[in-house]
Amino acid sequence: MTRVFTMTHKHFAKPEDPVYVPLQVGRAAHEDLGYLGDDTGDSISDLNCYYGELTGIYWVWKNYEGRENIGICHYRRFFINEKMELLKEADYEEILSRYDIITSKAMYADVPYQEYYAKAHHIEDLEEEGQVIKELFPDDYPVFCEVMQGKKHYFGNLMVTSRKLFDEYCSWLFAIFFELEKRIDVSSYDEYHKRVFGFLSEQLLLVWITARGLTVYESRVGISEEKAETKEFKLAIGQLIKMGQVTQARQMFYEILKVRPDIQLEHSDLKHEIPDIEQILYICELEEQNGIPGMMAYSKELPVLTEHLKKLRTLLEQEEWKKEAMDYFTVTDTSDIAVEVILRNDMNLKEDWKRKLEKWKKRK
Repeated sequence: MTRVFTMTHKHFAKPEDPVYVPLQVGRAAHEDLGYLGDDTGDSISDLNCYYGELTGIYWVWKNYEGRENIGICHYRRFFINEKMELLKEADYEEILSRYDIITSKAMYADVPYQEYYAKAHHIEDLEEEGQVIKELFPDDYPVFCEVMQGKKHYFGNLMVTSRKLFDEYCSWLFAIFFELEKRIDVSSYDEYHKRVFGFLSEQLLLVWITARGLTVYESRVGISEEKAETKEFKLAIGQLIKMGQVTQARQMFYEILKVRPDIQLEHSDLKHEIPDIEQILYICELEEQNGIPGMMAYSKELPVLTEHLKKLRTLLEQEEWKKEAMDYFTVTDTSDIAVEVILRNDMNLKEDWKRKLEKWKKRK
């Protein structure tokens, strides 16, 4: 038997397979969504703003009495097979007959993980975490150091393993965090960075697995929808564009990304639209400053502008601009500003953008 608890803070289209059990995290401080909640019995639900989905993991550890294999996934992230199909109970049990634990496929940073973490979070928290491990679990400390200097990492605390190993992991993890709580001060952190224990835990799974020499099956992860915060971000920017408030939209773009850098990650921005939105806002503001109607005359709907930018990029990449391209440039009143920005930022053109820009200016 296997039970995969699906952590959520919102309503979602839950899988029909009964192996997946929705669990609302942070229910102590939020509206009851009608799912099983993490706020009964022995609970840390009220600490969800600091722990994220870990409050659900804690609840399962302390309150769920079943001895089945235990799994953790998210409302929009599920383990899938090579055919992109959701894993079923029989799949989990077959895999766990050969491996100790199922995780997401490993990802690799371009720098050691310690530097990678420091780019978006408070590095002193990670360092203090290491100190706690050194004191509480000294045999694991060399592995902690090794993993932090490596580039491999997992994401999202996604896993499926035996009940025995799940309990052992939780006992280890929360012993570290309950001590770490006493040592770090998050009172000045914004809402995003307050989820410090959720962020710190992602790499600790790799530390624990490595230190115990567990055999690992790294599974594909299917993402069913964009992150809710990413959707809200795009809607907010789109509304300002619709109102013609380009400068305000651009200011909001950077203000939000400063406090919520996660919304632009590959697993959040599934359509990879945020870099295009940034370019659209830049073009529109430059055009506005130069009194050029340009993109905002073409449309004030962000989805339309996103497709328009993609079309322009595809056409401008062509070596020869044929009638279809020239007609599109004319009908959409494509400005010199838009062309220069697109060409300068198009990775496919590399060093060739200046020649293409000169060609554009001579097109008439």
